[in-house]
Amino acid sequence: MECPFLIFSGRNSQPLTDKICEYLKSKLPFDVCGQINAENFSDGEIRVQIKNNVRGKEVFVLQSTNPPADNLLELLIIVDALKRASAEKITVIIPYFGYARQDRKTHGREPITAKLMANVIESAGVNRVVCVDLHAGQIQGFFNVPMDDLKTVKLFAEQIKKDFSDFNNLVIASPDAGGAKRAEKLTSYMPGSS
Repeated sequence: MECPFLIFSGRNSQPLTDKICEYLKSKLPFDVCGQINAENFSDGEIRVQIKNNVRGKEVFVLQSTNPPADNLLELLIIVDALKRASAEKITVIIPYFGYARQDRKTHGREPITAKLMANVIESAGVNRVVCVDLHAGQIQGFFNVPMDDLKTVKLFAEQIKKDFSDFNNLVIASPDAGGAKRAEKLTSYMPGSS
């Protein structure tokens, strides 16, 4: 049976993609793992070659966009290669969306870099974007294609409950104001919180 969709990975998200593919192999009667040959030329340029036939297929690409910025460029090159290979629908899954903290102007003459990143990713030709725990919910509105922001707070809460037994001495902190709401939400899932 031929697979109706394929999952590809940029180099920085390969371990996560391998785990996803391993799980799906145990559940599906076909292999969903796409193969990419990605390498750098001696001058640093990124070269990508899609190894699978993707004509008319839905494809998913996992790749964080930062750091370094080469990860964003690699994602864009992969998307372009998939488009040119006639993939029907391209969904990018971005575990870490770089430049998300620059989601608004705080001073004059500053860019809104998160919006720029959304424009660049969209212009590459993606049909849908999935991110994980965006720095700010407003970033979803920066995209003109369907965009989902997956939340992991419940997963973290369940793992913390497994790893810790004394919740009276547990401290949940945020590195910045943007993460304070997530830290507060995580606290609400802890035993004894009100």
